[in-house]
Amino acid sequence: MEEKINSELGKLLRVNRSVQAEGVFAMVKEDMNFRRFLLRGMVKIQVEWTLLSLAYNLLKLHHKAKTDRLGTGLIMPKQFPAGL
Repeated sequence: MEEKINSELGKLLRVNRSVQAEGVFAMVKEDMNFRRFLLRGMVKIQVEWTLLSLAYNLLKLHHKAKTDRLGTGLIMPKQFPAGL
């Protein structure tokens, strides 16, 4: 495992792992003002969470389009070859 982590691809993946999930939950709670589910039952909660996730992703896509950053994915550090 240490060999995989220290490989060129492993280093690239670790650089891109800096994106944390906590930011998503913070944005959903604060910016989208979502504090609790409004409906009862697992199916209804899943639907509500799916709609919330869809709204979050559309908002994220809108901001990327607005700042002309569509099509960007993994960060390619300069020390790695472009073919990875």
